[in-house]
Amino acid sequence: MKIVQNVIILGSGCAGNTAAVYTARAGLRPLVIEGHEPGGQLSITTEVENFPGFPEGILGPELVENMKKQAARFGAEYKWGSVLEADLSKRPFRLNIDGEWEETRTLIIATGASARWLGLPNEQRLIGRGVSSCATCDGAFYKGRKIMVVGGGDSAMEEANFLTRFGSEVCLVHRRDAFRASKIMLDRARANPKIKFLLNTTVEDVYDTSKNLVTGVKLRDVQTGRTWDQEVDGFFLAIGHIPNTKAFAGQIELDEDGYIISTGGARTSVTGVFHAGDVQDRVYRQAITAAGAGCKAAIEAERFLESEGH
Repeated sequence: MKIVQNVIILGSGCAGNTAAVYTARAGLRPLVIEGHEPGGQLSITTEVENFPGFPEGILGPELVENMKKQAARFGAEYKWGSVLEADLSKRPFRLNIDGEWEETRTLIIATGASARWLGLPNEQRLIGRGVSSCATCDGAFYKGRKIMVVGGGDSAMEEANFLTRFGSEVCLVHRRDAFRASKIMLDRARANPKIKFLLNTTVEDVYDTSKNLVTGVKLRDVQTGRTWDQEVDGFFLAIGHIPNTKAFAGQIELDEDGYIISTGGARTSVTGVFHAGDVQDRVYRQAITAAGAGCKAAIEAERFLESEGH
């Protein structure tokens, strides 16, 4: 007979692992599905200097591995795989994990949001070595260095402005000469003397994998076709994120971009289903806020199960 889990947690980043620690300590023996990016965004991050409790910093993969060990110590079970489809129409909820169905009384969705990348030949190989999608996380590593930001929306303007606190110069590259950014954000960036705009320009590649760090980029003028190399130390993508909620479309309320709509606390539109981390958060996207969200989701799931006598 198939075991019905008390709680299944989808995702093993800061949100999912924190939810696992709390639900495991509550004796709920959670099953954690690690997801297609085990460890989440921190698994592709090098030094983490802004997570409380680590004055010397800690490597991203080490931080999430420590969380996983902590949760496992209290009885959390980890299973490799991703959710392919879900049936949230009735309880227990049913989840197809790589072809095998699991059932659960409650569900915590902590599947995160994946950064959009440009798809450059060497981009993925240099993530964490000069290529980043989070200025707040990595900006401080580029004090006095040359920084490039790619994007044309509010996020790009905000990140460019933020990075001027550290970089000697910030070059903002956009493929058009018109912006999606709001006027106030665009005006703020244009008024910053440390930001240089490079418009009608695309990035063709990022260097240098032989040195295992970013040293420059190859650029192309979309109007003339001219290409050239430009020296840069930090390369930041600000072209958006994709929430990993495809399996839940049409079953829980999502906004136009696919982020989960909260109905208060960590609750979703489906009773017994909770959210945690970047899958609902389009603003902060920090390890510590994701951990806090995982704590909230776990406590709500525990109280929900308790109210039902489990």
